Amino acid sequence: MFTALQIRERMKEQPFKPFRICMSDGRTFDVTNHDMAFVQRNTVRVGIDLDSNSFAERYAECAIMHITSIDDIPTAQAA
Repeated sequence: MFTALQIRERMKEQPFKPFRICMSDGRTFDVTNHDMAFVQRNTVRVGIDLDSNSFAERYAECAIMHITSIDDIPTAQAA
């Protein structure tokens, strides 16, 4: 089980390390830079469907209680 504080600390790491949020329903969301996610008390909003300038077209709202793991993404895959 993760907390909002743990996720926020992961977002603040320097240098930033890309990571993947894995949900209990099997969905995954890649966070490739610190601007792609917004941590709230009970949810994380992750930008998805990035355009050619890496702006999110939409976002996914991830309930923290349903996050099963947060895994590193190798740098070559994150680019």
